[in-house]
Amino acid sequence: MGRLSGKRALITGGTTGIGLETAKQFLAEGARVAITGTNPANIQQAEQQLGPDVLAVRADAGSVEAQSAVVQAVKDKFGSLDVLVINAGIAALKPVEAWDEAAFDQMIATNVKGPFFLIQKLLPILANPTSIVLNGSVNAHVGMPNSSVYGASKAALVSFARTLSGELISRGIRINVISPGPISTPLYGKLGLPAADLKTVAASIQSQVPAGRFGQPSEIAKAFVFLASDESAFTVGGELLIDGGLSL
Repeated sequence: MGRLSGKRALITGGTTGIGLETAKQFLAEGARVAITGTNPANIQQAEQQLGPDVLAVRADAGSVEAQSAVVQAVKDKFGSLDVLVINAGIAALKPVEAWDEAAFDQMIATNVKGPFFLIQKLLPILANPTSIVLNGSVNAHVGMPNSSVYGASKAALVSFARTLSGELISRGIRINVISPGPISTPLYGKLGLPAADLKTVAASIQSQVPAGRFGQPSEIAKAFVFLASDESAFTVGGELLIDGGLSL
């Protein structure tokens, strides 16, 4: 019997990278899975990889209105939910003077506002017990140049894991956060940098990791499995840093 046998799980941003790998491992552990994504091509590819039993919902992670549609789709498919993985997010690394209000608002909407209201809107269909796991970042803890807004958005998730656990644990809902270091995912290709600059940035980041490499999505997905499972029932409001030692 799998570690997630019988559990119904929603993984936001489940079409690529860490989210897709987490969906694969959840399925292997016996869960029923729903995923969200924004790119139609990525959604189609994920459906092909994950199989016909997986519910795929196209939704903008930063839109409060879109979260209502996600909740309705999950309710129609599963009735109730046992596991929520908040994985969808965006990253941008640039100096303070390069930010404008629109870019700032988009980052906060996608990484903070959307996740908060998805949790709020899911409350009526969350089972007792439910495990919510947030995908944070080591950038909430290290003073990496050019990561000010991104780091702040991820620090908000670390705070949510504590404050919302304190508020919701009496209803059987526990919340934890996984904060990865640099992971080999398509996220780095979305930073908007030229290829040469992206290679330089990646090399610079890797040089700061004591383990000497980027992590793999599977290494993060395994941690999501643990925190989603009943094995972690006494883990409440915690944070697991998986960063190759970057935060030392």
